[in-house]
Amino acid sequence: MNPKFLILYLIAGTLALILIVFQIVFEYPVLNFTGIGLNLIMCLFFYYLAYKTYHEKKDRELM
Repeated sequence: MNPKFLILYLIAGTLALILIVFQIVFEYPVLNFTGIGLNLIMCLFFYYLAYKTYHEKKDRELM
C-alpha cells in the first residue's frame, strides 16, 4: 500500500464514524440497524487500511 494515503484513510474513517454518531442521534427513537451496521463496516474498513498503510511505512524505515 502507498503510505501517502494514510491521512486520507484516517479522514475517511473519522468521517464515517461521525456519520454513525449523527445517524444515531437523529434517528434515536427508531434506529435503522442495517444502515448503522453498513456505516460501521465502512468505518472499520478505512481504519484497517490506515493501519496496514502505517505498518508498511514503519517496516520500511526499519530496513
